[in-house]
Amino acid sequence: MGFPPDFVWGAATAAYQIEGAVNHDGRVPSIWDTFSHIPGNIANDDTGDIACDHYHRYREDIKLISDLGVQSYRFSIAWPRIIPQPGQVNQAGLDFYSRLVDELHQHNIEPCVTLYHWDLPQWCQDTGGWANREVIDYFAEYTQVVTQSLGDRVSWWITLNEPWVFTFAGYHFGGHAPGIKDLKTAVQASHHALLAHGTSIPIIRQNIHDAQVGITLDMYQVIPAFDSKQDREAAYRFDGYHNRWFADPVFGKGYPDDMLDAFAESQPIIGAGDLTTIATEIDFLGINTYFPMVIQAADIEENDLGFKPLTPSELQGRGYSLTHMDWPIHPDAFRQLLFDVYERYRPRKIFITENGAAFPDELKDGKVNDPERVDYIKSYIDAMGEAIDAGVPVKGYFVWSLLDNFEWALGYEKRFGIIYVDYATLQRIPKGSYEWYRNFIHQQRKSTS
Repeated sequence: MGFPPDFVWGAATAAYQIEGAVNHDGRVPSIWDTFSHIPGNIANDDTGDIACDHYHRYREDIKLISDLGVQSYRFSIAWPRIIPQPGQVNQAGLDFYSRLVDELHQHNIEPCVTLYHWDLPQWCQDTGGWANREVIDYFAEYTQVVTQSLGDRVSWWITLNEPWVFTFAGYHFGGHAPGIKDLKTAVQASHHALLAHGTSIPIIRQNIHDAQVGITLDMYQVIPAFDSKQDREAAYRFDGYHNRWFADPVFGKGYPDDMLDAFAESQPIIGAGDLTTIATEIDFLGINTYFPMVIQAADIEENDLGFKPLTPSELQGRGYSLTHMDWPIHPDAFRQLLFDVYERYRPRKIFITENGAAFPDELKDGKVNDPERVDYIKSYIDAMGEAIDAGVPVKGYFVWSLLDNFEWALGYEKRFGIIYVDYATLQRIPKGSYEWYRNFIHQQRKSTS
């Protein structure tokens, strides 16, 4: 399938998942440092202390990115490397990212920077974190410092990565840092996160004349388990809870009424002008998506919002193939998600900022053959191409992930990378999927040149 000549092919990572060097050059602890060092929070009690040691091996990794042939590399900045305390700036942290950006440009790779990918400084959490409205000012200060430092060489900026995850998984379910379990706190945190997003956009544009600014939301195509009124209503509630609660206010629709009703006892405190700030115009929407959610109705006693996803065994009983994460593989749902998002919100541009799959890769004779990942990526790219052909303005695709890495609460058990990392030696070994993606990109460029 031929993609437009200006289509951007890329690969993505996140700071805490790959950098390591958590105590180096003035970096202070993040909530993930704290959370991962509490026994029982992470599979095998893994931490990101070393991860892939990208902090010291970034030149080697950028060479692999260059050999891959992508036009862009999406990475995140570690807030704890930049602002050790409010009002302070750690120049050594800025210098690291400046070297990283310069190295990318030397290899003709466009940097795409995510300002926040979940590693909140612990000092900020100690004041309440995302549940404290002061976090908006802290994020604005951080944005100002980073964009002033890198804005002469970086045009593409993502404010937040997956605010649903770091607010609801972090403050409601407690399975992610900071490990709080309170719905009201999570809902308030989500509002502050969206406010921080909107507040940061004018700062970025003031510092960078050609800035392209967006936000990345994790979005699901939601499928009713059965064609019943109850399951259709449950699926719509899940869509509101996960997709519309964030996307609606970003695109000027305000918070969805059905979710305000559902959160009746946990509604956020919304100040005058907040919704206008959240709806500050963006240049693109980033979408992270891996699989659909198949939802059935549940008793209120079972779930406050009256929905529950099908279990992995139930999904397999429906004929779904699953990844190593027990996520169903369904490229048609991905295509439909793109149709639905464009129909509802009409974003100027869409970038698939994460898509990929974990499988139980094995290193044999110095190689990793991962045909399941190749099939997954190929089928999702094909589905994306069909959406583009139908008029959806998808302008780029970033595979997740460049490297096997620290997969948050799952530690190092799940491998998403197209490059295998031997965690004992930190050797990088390109997988079969790396070779496939490189050849695919080469063929795309050849066909449009």
